[in-house]
Amino acid sequence: MHLGISGRRALVAASSGGLGHAIAESLCREGVGVVLNGRNEERLDAAAARLRERYPVQVEAVRSDLDEADGWRRLVDAGGDVDILITNNGGPAPVPFASTTRVQWDRAIQAQFLSAMALIQACLPGMRQRRFGRIVNITSAMVTSPRPMMTLSTVPRAGLTALSKALSREVAGDNVTINNVLPERIDTDRQKYMVAQQAAHENQSVEVMRSRITAGIPAGRFGRPDEVADTCVFLCSEQAAFITGQNLHLDGGAYSGLV
Repeated sequence: MHLGISGRRALVAASSGGLGHAIAESLCREGVGVVLNGRNEERLDAAAARLRERYPVQVEAVRSDLDEADGWRRLVDAGGDVDILITNNGGPAPVPFASTTRVQWDRAIQAQFLSAMALIQACLPGMRQRRFGRIVNITSAMVTSPRPMMTLSTVPRAGLTALSKALSREVAGDNVTINNVLPERIDTDRQKYMVAQQAAHENQSVEVMRSRITAGIPAGRFGRPDEVADTCVFLCSEQAAFITGQNLHLDGGAYSGLV
């Protein structure tokens, strides 16, 4: 399927590795120029070099830390006008709510809500003026299935979900869409860390814990980063212009809710 976005320009937050990098690569494959972002300069430059070798599109790298209050500004200033925005950031470690501190909450809100909000606010006017824009927020299955150990992740991302829904109604007439992708049990370094944490908490081996988790996924396996990436890229396509304000679970059927 020709997605109609070749020649567009995308900004992909937290894209030196993991899901962000997979999304950036999928966009490059469709002929989209990308602005990569990460906090580790060496890793970021290596990621950009890999994409430049594989795809005949413009690939830029902007080092900035979205956990910092002005990290988004550095990214926007260097990124310029973009047609596609993917907001993304690593989540906080699981911790019981009773043990959370104000400092942890301030960091989580900055990383999971304020940075994404600022990126959207900065990119949206240009998208509306040019009458094309695609915004995809990588949130979490925890938004619709909150768990007590994950409040630091869930609460800020739920706020971003609410903001996105409200904005999607305002900008749809300008051919700008805003959607959320909710991944769960995707085989990334973050997932491996989460499995290890859960294994330690329950005094089990990583192998036993991974097997137990897999047994609870109807698809019978963990998801692949490229599956998430290609779904995001479809949401950025011309064909997806009538899809907006939605939350899309990518979890192999694990979500048990009706809507």
